[in-house]
Formats: sequence, structure tokens, C-alpha cells
Amino acid sequence: MSQHQPPQHNPYTQPAVSQQPLGYGAPPPMPGQAPVQPGWPMQPPGHPYPHPAPPGRRPNTGHPVGAFFLGLLASVIVAMLYSGIILATYEDQTEHQAHTLYVLHALLNGVAVGALVGLVGRRSNGARIGAAVVAPLGAFFGYTNAIPLVIAARETPAAVGDMMEIDPFFPAKAWWGSQSDTEWLSLSGLVVAAAAAWGLAYAIGRRRA
Repeated sequence: MSQHQPPQHNPYTQPAVSQQPLGYGAPPPMPGQAPVQPGWPMQPPGHPYPHPAPPGRRPNTGHPVGAFFLGLLASVIVAMLYSGIILATYEDQTEHQAHTLYVLHALLNGVAVGALVGLVGRRSNGARIGAAVVAPLGAFFGYTNAIPLVIAARETPAAVGDMMEIDPFFPAKAWWGSQSDTEWLSLSGLVVAAAAAWGLAYAIGRRRA
């Protein structure tokens, strides 16, 4: 009569334990537990993948090239208006009025250029330097461009061609005023235009940044 034999331990009937290299992933599971798959760290619901930290705030330097061309356009427009005013009022202007109008035009040119450059260029130093260069050029060419217009109005348009053949730098000499000792006034207009353009571009640019 055969005796009841206790059940033999059969290692092949046990669930296989997943083998993983040491040092990688999660530790091997205990018998009877589902294996833990290595992967991304646990994330809160709705965020299946880790996200990098948001970058810090980058300073907005604006658009220096666009600011330069916009300031140049404003300078040209203001200079053309000034030349037109000179043409329309040169017969009634006194010397003091002509000097005052020149300085006011230089200031207005600097204000117009500096405001636009500050709005578009913001913190760009290159845009501010461009404004400080463009505004004085506008003040200079606004005056020199009015000279041929006045000559054509006083005499004939052909006289402008004669002037260009005899002395093409006559408008620049008239602006410099070496014959009337007004060199300081000519230079002061350039300084006013440059200072107004730089200062306003700097002030507005800092607020817009």
C-alpha cells in the first residue's frame, strides 16, 4: 500500500523571475508580484512626460534694423517739411527768426527720430546710435536742400544747375555760415538733434523693454 507522498517542489512550475542587470531600472520583483518596468519618473496626472523648467525671461532688444529705417524715414519727412517752410517764408524771415527756426527744426527732427527708434528698437544700443546719427543728418540736409529751392524761386531753375557747376558745395557753405560767424549755431543744431534723438530713444526704450 503506497503511502501518500507530500507534493514535491517543482521549480519549473514557479513563475519565472525577470532578470535585470544590476544597477539599471527598478529592483527585481518578489515572487508573485508584477515586474516593475523602468521608465519615466512618476508624474502627476495629465503630465505623462517630464517637462523642462521654464526658461528665464529674456530681455527684448527690439528690432534695431527696422528702428533705423523708420527713424530715417521720419528724419527725411521732417527735413522736407522744414525745407518747404523755408521756401514759403524766406522773404519774410529775419536773421533771428531763421536761426530760431533752424534750431527748432533740429530739435523736432531729433524728437521724431528718437521716439520711433525707442518704440521699435527698445534696448538696442545700435538703434540709439543710429538715431543719434540720423537726426543730425536730417537737420543738415533739411537746411541744405532748401538752398536750391530758394535759388530756383528767386531766379530760375536753370540757376540751380549753374550753381552746381560753379560751386556744388555752396549749400553746405551757406549752412556752415562762415561769412556770418554762425558756425556755433550750425554745430549747436547738430548737437541738439543728436541729444534729443539719443535721450528720447533711451528713455522710451527702457519703458518699452
